[in-house]
Amino acid sequence: MSSETMQAVILEKSEGGSSLVLRTVPCKQPGAGEVQVRLHAAALNRRDVWIRLGRYAGIKLPTILGSDGAGVVRAVGTGVSSDWVGKAVVINPSLNFGGNQDAQGDDYRILGMPDDGTYAESIVVPVGNVVEKPAHLDFAQAAALPLAGLTAYRALCVRGQLRPGQTVLIPGIGSGVSTMALMFAVHLGARVIVTSGSLDKLEEAKKLGASFGVSYRDADWDEQVSRFLGGALVDVVVDGAGADAWSKSLNLLRPGGRIVSYGATAGLAQIDLRKVFWKQLNILGSTMGSERDFAEMIALIRSGKLRPAVDQVIPLAEAARAHERMEHSQHMGKIVLRIHD
Repeated sequence: MSSETMQAVILEKSEGGSSLVLRTVPCKQPGAGEVQVRLHAAALNRRDVWIRLGRYAGIKLPTILGSDGAGVVRAVGTGVSSDWVGKAVVINPSLNFGGNQDAQGDDYRILGMPDDGTYAESIVVPVGNVVEKPAHLDFAQAAALPLAGLTAYRALCVRGQLRPGQTVLIPGIGSGVSTMALMFAVHLGARVIVTSGSLDKLEEAKKLGASFGVSYRDADWDEQVSRFLGGALVDVVVDGAGADAWSKSLNLLRPGGRIVSYGATAGLAQIDLRKVFWKQLNILGSTMGSERDFAEMIALIRSGKLRPAVDQVIPLAEAARAHERMEHSQHMGKIVLRIHD
């Protein structure tokens, strides 16, 4: 990478994998309050696939996708301490969350469209959006952390208020967020129940500490969970799928329990409101997180020496192949793009 140009994967049109093209583009220099990071690794998120397929709001093209990245600070703008230069960092992709910890502000956006993202040899971001890389993580693991870790932490710990000894249900295990939620919950001393359409993913989840896993393809999966729990109910549901899982998840929640929604990858949910008011359930929404949430999540990773689950590491030039793997839900954990060794 020269000081003036870099290699980046550009999304030129929203219609398929062939629209991801490796190009030589200008290398942006840091302005006031910014740092330039030479990226060693980036990671995929479902958001990237939706943008590529044209299923995301406010798409602006051409753009460089990618919300997750880790690398080394190469240069700083005015007003930024030169001490940052040479430090290995992780990028917080949550831009302008704002000072209200309850919800993001009107200027909130996520790195990787409309702002150019991490499918590139370098990136410029505000200095407030970088933190030092936890020393026990390599760059691939660190790149796998930001969006999934932040989303999982806020949904599970901030919104869901999970406590040691409680039971949490995580439908659709295998995604980056759900896998991080599983790891956080186990580390915090909770009992974790998971569902998946893949028996292999259920076995991997058990290796990560899940107490019980069941296929959501089974019509009676909620009854199987109930039998495993001996008729007891769960305290928290952390769900990014939506669709039919919601109704059965409400059945499994204890009175006064909490269900946190951070996505709807499987579609919209239909629910019986009588279950909500009679059981006095708490329905909570959660999106990404604040700078405070990100700092707390990183501190949790450091204290527990937790390592994000990495599915595969694929060269940047093969980003289209990485997208295909995610689009077909073949991954368990995060798919990472290797940029620099």
